[in-house]
Amino acid sequence: MDRSHPAPEGAGGTPPDLSRFSAWILTDGKAGDENQCIGIAESLSLKAEIRRIPRGRPLVWTAPWGPIDPRDAPGRAGGLLAGAMPDLLIASGRRAVPYLRAIRRASGNRTFTAFLKDPRTGHDTADFIWVPDYDDLRGPNVFTTLTAPHPVSQARLQAARRAPDPRLAALPWPRIAVLVGGNSRHLSYGQADMQRLVADLTKLAEGGCSLMLTVSRRTPPALRTALQALAKTHGGFFWDGTGDNPYIGMLALADQIVVTSDSANMVGEAASTGVPLLLFDLPKTYIRHRRMFAGLAMAGALKPFIGRLEELHYAPLDATPEIASALAASFARHRGRLAGAPGTTDSPAGGPNRTGGF
Repeated sequence: MDRSHPAPEGAGGTPPDLSRFSAWILTDGKAGDENQCIGIAESLSLKAEIRRIPRGRPLVWTAPWGPIDPRDAPGRAGGLLAGAMPDLLIASGRRAVPYLRAIRRASGNRTFTAFLKDPRTGHDTADFIWVPDYDDLRGPNVFTTLTAPHPVSQARLQAARRAPDPRLAALPWPRIAVLVGGNSRHLSYGQADMQRLVADLTKLAEGGCSLMLTVSRRTPPALRTALQALAKTHGGFFWDGTGDNPYIGMLALADQIVVTSDSANMVGEAASTGVPLLLFDLPKTYIRHRRMFAGLAMAGALKPFIGRLEELHYAPLDATPEIASALAASFARHRGRLAGAPGTTDSPAGGPNRTGGF
């Protein structure tokens, strides 16, 4: 499954329908991690139950190697892992690794475990692991792609185009989606960076572009204020957190997309649209993310943002269905091994027997 030379994104076809199986999504609640898991679950038609590791657990600092909090032990009433173990677990984030191990033990390895991103504890931590191409982890159960999984599906984009958000549809062409991240442990926005971004976006607005802006919880307040003022001055749209989240609609209606380099997830989601991506580069951008950006540039999808629009042509890049198909194939092999093991039946983990194979 380790692929040094990945096939084109989206080459995996339509993933199978796994809706008859039970599934959990397990993270510590970080939106980036959870959204990746949701994207995979939705591609497989899984009605996954989302479980989040409670804040303030005293043992999370020992993750990924340490134990789980005893209050969360499998079978403990009211605990995070209470109830019958699921057929599938999709997890992400360092704090989720001990919980994944606990579920494997509690289910007698019947629960199929999938982990998104490097768990830092080796490729045999889970039955299936996805990592981006730029990560170093490799193994027989490790699947890699250029971009990350996400819930920005073609179906969602098409639906947003058929019934456009009136706040966005009223804006004149060309419409430019502007996706702004914020400070992280890898980098922070300096004053010069913020001034440069506002100045370059002002060039677009003064040139007749309609800006559709959204920011992150991590966006510095000064930058947020400046962007909001820019939209008001030039008749653009700035999402202030009220009303429905326009993110999908912005991507669906955008003629081009400006995205900041601090968020590989946003860049990957933007690439699923097939419209030109303009990357606002920040100093100290995570070096591994730069490898992804280089791959997108080689695919003809991305150029640096320097205050002007660019002509780029590429097919939408979405690895989510491909990753989901690979996970489903691994799940089928897992269930086949269970069915063939002495004293076992092909039944859901922790649940009643079911007839028929996968």
